[in-house]
Amino acid sequence: MLHSRFGDTGEIPNCTGARARPPQRTATDRGLALAEFVLPGMIALNGITKSYNGRPALRGISTAVDRGEFIYLTGPSGAGKSTFLRLLYRAELPDSGVIMVNGADLMMMRRREVAEFRRRLGVVFQDFKLLRRRTVGENVTFVLSLLNLPDREQQRRAYLVLKQMGLQHRMHAYPDELSGGEQQRVAIARALVLQPDLILADEPSGNLDPERSHELLELLKTINYQGTTVVVATHDRTLIEAHPARTLFLEHGRVVRDAWVTAP
Repeated sequence: MLHSRFGDTGEIPNCTGARARPPQRTATDRGLALAEFVLPGMIALNGITKSYNGRPALRGISTAVDRGEFIYLTGPSGAGKSTFLRLLYRAELPDSGVIMVNGADLMMMRRREVAEFRRRLGVVFQDFKLLRRRTVGENVTFVLSLLNLPDREQQRRAYLVLKQMGLQHRMHAYPDELSGGEQQRVAIARALVLQPDLILADEPSGNLDPERSHELLELLKTINYQGTTVVVATHDRTLIEAHPARTLFLEHGRVVRDAWVTAP
């Protein structure tokens, strides 16, 4: 059985960690900030704020996610869902607050530590982010090549994770030869191949029809059942009700509700 600690280090765009430097804090300041809330197993945010050109995107976000949880982020367009996720994989830094992910203090993390941190994460995007001139197998092995693994081991791991997605027979196909649902499963396979502790999915069903969307959620739930923490950003309330889980409701950059959504 494939463990669900999968990740992608090479395909996150604009995630060099060099965009912004964290504000300088003393050890005393940091200790006091961390003492203000109890650290969970996987994610903890305390007083997180983020603005763009003076316009607030997140306003005082404080929440926690345990290891092994499945959680939705939902809300209207512009509510702050994508910004929330980008902070979790350190594509950007918050303006203020404390953010801990998988035991790492992202505000205090050194630039050289970012790549290693991301090897424990898998990120799935709405528009797949596949390399069009590479085969399905090459898209999946790309992140493994960064670890200098032998070619045979890369191929073995890619085959196993694509088999998990039901796509082992498409290893030599190119992305443009696949359906939208197949491309999304390749994107998930790429996120799975490094076996991360956390999967972040940003509107993963946005380009899929309803049937494929439900299949995708079932797949993410299966990954979660195997032990991986999964965070899914989506505006699709129908999808959430069909696959209920703990849900954070965002409006105007604030968490206005934290509840388990059930079918109507």
